[in-house]
Amino acid sequence: MSVTRTIETIFRRFLPSPFAIAVILTLVTMVLAYFFTPAPETGSQFSAILTYWEKGIWNNGLLVFAYQMMLILVLGHILVLSKPMNTLITALTDKVHNTSQAVVLVSISTMMVAFFNWGLGLIFGAILARKVAEASQQRGFAINYPMIGAAGYAGMMIWHGGISGSAPAKVAETGHLAGFMEGVGTQEAAVLPDLISYSQTVFSGSNLLLFGLLLVLIPAFLWWLSKKSSTAPTSVPIYSGSQADDMGDGIVHGADRSRWLCMGFGVLVLIAFGIRYAEDLQELAITPNLLNFFMFGLALILHGSFRSFLNALEEAIRGASGILIQFPLYFGIMGIMRDSGMIVQISDFFVSIATPVTMPIFTFFSAGLVNLFVPSGGGQWAVQGPIVVESALQLGVPLPKAIMALSYGDQITNMLQPFWALPLLGITRLKAREILPFTFLMMLVGIVVFLLGLWLL
Repeated sequence: MSVTRTIETIFRRFLPSPFAIAVILTLVTMVLAYFFTPAPETGSQFSAILTYWEKGIWNNGLLVFAYQMMLILVLGHILVLSKPMNTLITALTDKVHNTSQAVVLVSISTMMVAFFNWGLGLIFGAILARKVAEASQQRGFAINYPMIGAAGYAGMMIWHGGISGSAPAKVAETGHLAGFMEGVGTQEAAVLPDLISYSQTVFSGSNLLLFGLLLVLIPAFLWWLSKKSSTAPTSVPIYSGSQADDMGDGIVHGADRSRWLCMGFGVLVLIAFGIRYAEDLQELAITPNLLNFFMFGLALILHGSFRSFLNALEEAIRGASGILIQFPLYFGIMGIMRDSGMIVQISDFFVSIATPVTMPIFTFFSAGLVNLFVPSGGGQWAVQGPIVVESALQLGVPLPKAIMALSYGDQITNMLQPFWALPLLGITRLKAREILPFTFLMMLVGIVVFLLGLWLL
């Protein structure tokens, strides 16, 4: 455990805020582009780089993507704060009487929910861990609360290979790859498929097998670890989340309280969802719009009133604030890399040292490293995706495999990167240094599983 405590201390002392990291990466990219890419035919290179940057920041397609990712997190959080979900979580915690039972329940439940939606899984795992702590103090049994909190974060090591994964969801959109690679300018890019469906990525046999293995190995590992760990009494206040009856300024219109109006509108949304996306569901073409539209209608129905929904929204929106301002900076980095020719240079380097067998392995490790500094799957896809796609095209590696290799690398180092743990830490009242020793060990298990999968499957 001393190694993981050292890592956490380094992060806490030397790692700047995620926004500062985005700014630093922007400046580094500008410097690299200035010295290592060819100058434009007209005008100064510095002016050209700033132009590439500005164009990337305000890329309309990528701005839509940023909003889609924000909604995935916010709507997932809103769903967890509904009364039916709270009832489900309470019922689950009634079965827990010790740490071993808790880590198995929390890790399995969290990973299964996160496979559907990463935002939902993140908040579900946090609240489930918190409710276990409340049950332990109410019923008088001691637990290892940090280990249970780490189990509640397990969904973030499988999310990018799930239904709401940024890269699989975007390549399933018609025309995304062509627009994404526009301007790269290679012959290989001209043969890009119109879309890559979920049957080739998330619902492929190899991905489902790896998910199934982790669904067994992570709970089993935590169960074994719990037998060797110490326990202690907990003392946390009851977590209430969003209060549906909170009156705010004391004036709530009848329409805001109306159960029939809210649920009726939610049913209308789901009917429209069925009409619009029935064919896409049959073809496993899962997109961010499809996910968000479904969660929007379901959230309205589960909350039962606009007031409850809006109270949950007010709490959930805080967790998406960082995404709002950081995504455009990463899009600016992508604009510089693409328009300056840096993407082609980097992909040519990978092609020169990689083979069709080793390229997915290189992608996995590089994605894990990048995630430590760009803690956003969507932002990472925007920056690293073009490099991965271009390298795969040149080496003849199947695009679905290359995309999933990036997804696996991005998600696994979430177990070291505390950025996405912030909502969980706030809900559980735990500290990063308390859960990091356990998430680090979970990461090692995940690395072995994913590397074997990329090599053998």
